[in-house]
Amino acid sequence: MAVGAIGLFHEAAFLLLAATLAGLLAIRLRQPLVTFFIAVGIAAGPSGIGVVEATEQLELLATIGVALLLFVVGLKLDVRLVRAIGRGAVGAALVQLALSGGGGYALGLAFGLGALEAFYLGLGLALSSTVIVIKLLSDRDEIDQLHGRLAVGILIVQDLVVIAAIIVLTAVAGRGGLASELVEVLLEGILFLGVLAAVTRWVLPPLLHRLAHAQELLVLFAVAWALSLAAVADLLGLSKEVGAFLAGVALASSTYREAIGGRLTSVRDFLLLFFFLNLGAALDIGSLDARLAALALASVALVLLLKPAVTTVPLVLLGYQPRPSARTGIVLAQVSEFSLILASLGLSLGHVDQELATVLAVVAVVTITVSSYLAAAADGIAWRLSRPLSRLERRDAQGESAHERFRPEVVVIGLGRYGGGIVEHARSHGHAVLGVDLDPHRLERLRARGLEVLYGDAEDPDLPDRLPLEHVRWVISTLRRPQADLALVRALRRHGFEGGIAVAAHQQEDLDTLAEAGADEVLTPFVSAAAAAAERVFGPRG
Repeated sequence: MAVGAIGLFHEAAFLLLAATLAGLLAIRLRQPLVTFFIAVGIAAGPSGIGVVEATEQLELLATIGVALLLFVVGLKLDVRLVRAIGRGAVGAALVQLALSGGGGYALGLAFGLGALEAFYLGLGLALSSTVIVIKLLSDRDEIDQLHGRLAVGILIVQDLVVIAAIIVLTAVAGRGGLASELVEVLLEGILFLGVLAAVTRWVLPPLLHRLAHAQELLVLFAVAWALSLAAVADLLGLSKEVGAFLAGVALASSTYREAIGGRLTSVRDFLLLFFFLNLGAALDIGSLDARLAALALASVALVLLLKPAVTTVPLVLLGYQPRPSARTGIVLAQVSEFSLILASLGLSLGHVDQELATVLAVVAVVTITVSSYLAAAADGIAWRLSRPLSRLERRDAQGESAHERFRPEVVVIGLGRYGGGIVEHARSHGHAVLGVDLDPHRLERLRARGLEVLYGDAEDPDLPDRLPLEHVRWVISTLRRPQADLALVRALRRHGFEGGIAVAAHQQEDLDTLAEAGADEVLTPFVSAAAAAAERVFGPRG
């Protein structure tokens, strides 16, 4: 029974205090904050004690939060980032979206939804959460590992697809015939983009330069710019979300992009809190009948089982090894905050009803919660899946034949910035170097620059059998993953390799373990870089 609605100020204060307490509980349980914020809204709304009602004022704060989220997404979408997305990530993302979205669409039809509602369900289930995935990868220091880079690339493609979907859905909503809709959308889009391009080219650069003298004005302008373009786009029928996204894209190539994005993050997160709270307060869990509850349960199963599978298999077929492919699929096994925004948009356009939005919110809460535990166990799960997945693995004949003819003196495993630097240094001293990495596209680039390369995994116990070790003096791993380094050292020593083994680590407790396993040198990139920088600034120790 409702206790009774309270004033707006008191309502906001109650929500913020409850969200803070729920956030502390989420941290204690190592859970994402988003799910607990939605739970607070549900508990305080009509499904709970009824103290808080969804109001126009809270909806306004939520709308501004969503606009700033899309603005920041656009702000990060510079040309260099788009070009950096590997073909593998793009291909896997498109296959995953098609299969997951198609599965969700078929599921919706099977449960009696209309075609448009089933489309919203399918797209909502296909999207993964950028906020949650980045947090999970960052907490485990995996953002720069292959599966982390693949996951981020897939998320960028998903964000672009959902933005395109929002443009189409809002542009054609409530209009006439299809031909007239397309012509009208095209003309409005051309006009809007033309004016925006001119402003971006001639007005924004000098204006931003002047505003940069006062950081407060720069941030104020960024918010005003995002909301102004959102309002203009809404008046043109292109939706506030599209306008805010394009406002970010317009500033993406600016030299002040990082400063604006960094300062807006806290404001965005604070206002997004109201979106999740308002979403929870608007949900009526009691309205879910047996059919919709079954649909929610089936949707959870699709997200947790089908989505990782249709992400992993395409990556393996595209040339990535089973373990990083499986870890990529596992970390993406949740529903996105964009799915909730999409459902909210569908409600405002009259495309979906409140029941479907509630189903998507329930699926989001469950899958985001479960995915945090799956991510923690991803390495073990991927290891168990690696053998059956290896049957699908593509063999790189060109890489195999190249190393068979080559007699290297140094083998470098892990060809990122640190490993690439070691390779260049060794080659400049006249050493023949073989590079080993899991990223086939990185190997293609390095092969084009004249480096002999081999596609391989340091944790593969059969890797030493594939390496031409007869003349190798040093095997160097730059991975900074203790498990991978231990597996490599033990496999090399079991193989009978008598040369030097150097591995990298960034935690002090790993140094002794690796040395005891048989490593001759344990490299500490961050410590060495800090020491070198200190010597350049302060001079050598006396």
